[in-house]
Amino acid sequence: MSIFARFAGYVDTALDDLVADGKLPGDLDRKNITIEPPRDPSHGDLSTNAAMVLAKQAGQKPRDLAELLAGELDKLDSVTSAEIAGPGFINLRLSDAVWLEELRAIADHGGDYGASDMGAGRTVNIEYVSANPTGPMHMGHCRGAVVGDALANLLEYAGHKVIREYYINDAGGQVNTLARSAHLRYREALGEDIGAIPGGLYPGDYLKLVGARLAQQLGDQYQQADEAQWLALFRREAVADMMDMIRDDLKLLGIHHDVFASEAQLHEAGKADAAEAQLRARDLVYDGELEKPKGKEIDDWEPVELPLFRSTKFGDDQDRPIRKSDGSWTYFGADLAYHFQKADGADRLIDIWGADHAGTVKRIKAAVAALTDGEIEFDVKLVQMVKLLRDGAPLKMSKRSGTFITIADMIREVGKDAVRFTMLTRKADAQMDFDFAKVIEASRENPVFYVQYAHARICSTLRKAKKEEGFTPSLDGLDLLGSEEIALIREAANFPRIVEAAAKAAEPHRVAFYLNDLASAFHSYWNMGNDRPDKRFILAQEPQVSAARLFLAAQIGQVIRNGLGLMGVDAAESM
Repeated sequence: MSIFARFAGYVDTALDDLVADGKLPGDLDRKNITIEPPRDPSHGDLSTNAAMVLAKQAGQKPRDLAELLAGELDKLDSVTSAEIAGPGFINLRLSDAVWLEELRAIADHGGDYGASDMGAGRTVNIEYVSANPTGPMHMGHCRGAVVGDALANLLEYAGHKVIREYYINDAGGQVNTLARSAHLRYREALGEDIGAIPGGLYPGDYLKLVGARLAQQLGDQYQQADEAQWLALFRREAVADMMDMIRDDLKLLGIHHDVFASEAQLHEAGKADAAEAQLRARDLVYDGELEKPKGKEIDDWEPVELPLFRSTKFGDDQDRPIRKSDGSWTYFGADLAYHFQKADGADRLIDIWGADHAGTVKRIKAAVAALTDGEIEFDVKLVQMVKLLRDGAPLKMSKRSGTFITIADMIREVGKDAVRFTMLTRKADAQMDFDFAKVIEASRENPVFYVQYAHARICSTLRKAKKEEGFTPSLDGLDLLGSEEIALIREAANFPRIVEAAAKAAEPHRVAFYLNDLASAFHSYWNMGNDRPDKRFILAQEPQVSAARLFLAAQIGQVIRNGLGLMGVDAAESM
């Protein structure tokens, strides 16, 4: 239990005592009470808004209620003072013994420090990446991949059962284009001069491997055959090869998925038809005509009757078709079926989408609510594209032209950890620049380096202490730690609260922000020793103080490792 949860329990007990004494009514709604650090550390260690939350319900002035509650909290041995501030905040100052006990808790829990049972074992399906299987992973896919994977780690750590899912878009026109591109490379592998790659096909060299494999496997039987004879086969084989390539690329990022769901198999299983039938039964799908497109004249436009989802019922500007005029499914219709399928095995669904899909969020959320009777929580997290820079100049990408920076290329250049950490240094829906030079820069301005360096410094200090002085971390002498060390423990103790807040908001970037703050606090303490030799971790003449400070350093390192683990980043032991 985190220090914040423990003191939330103390506040709850104090309120119970006030109710028992007849000083408060017993039916107060306490759900909005918070326990958190005050914004200004000089105001105390913890702050609660309980008096302000409950005052109106209790028919009291906030400060009057705060006086009652502060009086109860002041009785705790762990509280040195309970002070009322502003309109009714209660600021608590805690004894050093509380923080030293928290330091022991970090050591006791190790890799589980900060883990939570908040999720209560609820199953969350997180679908992320889901790039079209038409080529290797490039940097346009990277941010969503990292955000989704870090979120999965975070929710698992917070007590959820997590299903990591990848949706293979293998039923649309792009995979027919892929099949035709692969067939061209197949003919090339058989010795045919194919000339320049025709417009509209994928020109990338990565398809040469597919063509060569198919030529070896199939011989020349499809070289001059009609498209109808080979399209389905080449589509299936090319998609399989692309997915192998994509899995390899994701593995370089440290990403794996539990489920790879095929759109083609979804339709074959009749899931889309079942979803349409259910929506029709609720009068949420009907046969109607689309309005003529506004703002432009189309000479040959004719109204066509299509099955339409009543998305206007949910704030959309028009109802949306789930099938095309040829009877095939629209992207929206296929998405309905896909979500209908995966809702069957989860309590909550989260999709990680590119920001260019923002316009479809409201209607797909409405459709999922209709399909699941509102029983399945569904959220979409939008991720902005990343602007790539090299020497200050933007880099352009185009999968269709075959010019793009792959994830594999980037990892070879800057490393997995730099890529993953950087992708989490801003909120997912905020714009981001990725500068190749800056993400490997050894400076305070580079959070990747700054956090990794803090952990490496700790490891180096522990090695040096043992080798040169024979000192090892020890609980003995913790009471010799002073106010500067206690301040560092307070920062480390924030980690469980950050984990729960980040999990509730589904915002893994909060962990990156926190780690930067913790690293900053550690580096500041370290630098103090440059001006004050008595504050160094290793004091040859004071083994007990040294052992206690080394114990503190080891636990700061543990918290950094735990946070980096959630981000999928390795904790460097030397730099």
